Amino acid sequence: MQDMTDSNAAQSPLSGSRLAVSGSRFSRLVLASGNAGKLAELRGLLAGSGIEPVAQSQLGIHDIEETGASFVENAILKARHAARASRLPALGDDSGLCVDALGGAPGLYSARYAGEHGNAQANLEKLLRELDDVADEDRGAHFVCVLALLRSADDPDPRIAHGRWSGRILRAARGMRGFGYDPVFLPGDGGGSSAAELDPALKNRISHRGQALARLREWLALSRIDHSPS
Repeated sequence: MQDMTDSNAAQSPLSGSRLAVSGSRFSRLVLASGNAGKLAELRGLLAGSGIEPVAQSQLGIHDIEETGASFVENAILKARHAARASRLPALGDDSGLCVDALGGAPGLYSARYAGEHGNAQANLEKLLRELDDVADEDRGAHFVCVLALLRSADDPDPRIAHGRWSGRILRAARGMRGFGYDPVFLPGDGGGSSAAELDPALKNRISHRGQALARLREWLALSRIDHSPS
């Protein structure tokens, strides 16, 4: 497994070379996610790469149960499942919000924090309730994104890219863009705007998902890998 974590600031994911595989490009890449917000961001981040991103739902592939104990494990599980069902290279994304005052919660359970998977409003409201008595200076948090690229379902050496976006949790929602916890997340590099108030192009450049895909694209632009493991 190759890890592309980098402590330096990521370059824009919208610039750089096309992604090469054995002297050619991936023509199609399955996005192993059923989250509409994630899919929209990944499509935007892959724009100009020469790749046609295909949501797994378009191929009749359902989400797999997330049984991993880390973001890395879940990203690989998702990608392997989609690659096996589609027989195409697949990109798995697992991400979440980690709040310092809550010991890292909601973390792996970000999408189902309030109980029902994908109920973003309920998740957001529960988070604000649990932080109601927490002082502003103690509301630090960060988003984590792990991307796992598998060339095939049996790929023993997934390409792994990490992104981390630091900030703090606001006391009330702000903004109409983004999805999930974006309205209550105030990034440290957002110029005073919540993640839901940021222009999408800026968010794609500085967010956890933007950072991770920038690192993945940089690695692929510099590498030539076989379409399937030997």
